Amino acid sequence: MIDFTADMSSLVLPDGRSIRGPLGSEDDIKRVLNQVSEAYGFRGFMVLAIPDTGCHSLAAQALLTTWASEFLRRYDSAGLIDGSPVIQRLRRSTIPFTYDAHQLARRRLDGKGEAAISVFEHANMPRGVYLPVHDAAGHRAAIAFGGDRPVVSNDELQALNLLAGLVYSRLTEVRPRDRRGPGSLSRREIECLRWAAAGKTTIEMARIMALSEYTVNHYLNRATRKLDSVNRVQTVAKAMRAGLIN
Repeated sequence: MIDFTADMSSLVLPDGRSIRGPLGSEDDIKRVLNQVSEAYGFRGFMVLAIPDTGCHSLAAQALLTTWASEFLRRYDSAGLIDGSPVIQRLRRSTIPFTYDAHQLARRRLDGKGEAAISVFEHANMPRGVYLPVHDAAGHRAAIAFGGDRPVVSNDELQALNLLAGLVYSRLTEVRPRDRRGPGSLSRREIECLRWAAAGKTTIEMARIMALSEYTVNHYLNRATRKLDSVNRVQTVAKAMRAGLIN
């Protein structure tokens, strides 16, 4: 097995630190990506499976992320993925690139430019980078960093691209292989997801279902694990795509 930790520990981040510790789990990888994000002045990261043309949800494609669930909800509610210049570019190119929400808005052909600006500005992520990556089987993804820092330099972009490739290669090794299918969801888990999709809060769901808030959260968290999701928004999106809720 390749020692990815050794490969990355020789790379010094802008804050003077180097990457330390094991990379034996998704939590380790999330820690490293957080460290990289903070060192470069971003607000967060997202590991994104490149969506095909039939996918209409960004949340459903997020493999690992610290981008706020509210951002993902607003993005998907506005239907921004279909006409996204970023998604279109990721589908056809493997070259890393920077993004600026204001510039990208002018390139949208669906009239949703202002909506896109609003979503990214609301999350304080108007600028960032997308770094295309792939695994040994050729499956494509991207690691994105977003924030409100100035545009990254070419040297920063190349350094981030190298880090992204190393981290993603390790992620594909440690990511759980025993993902359970949607058929394993219980009746209560599906019921909670239906109410979540309807916009109900945990408190409201607890009242409707005559359960405690703790129990509702337990069902939702269990559904999130079963669907191999990173947050409630992605869980709802996956359940909808699987036809479990509508």
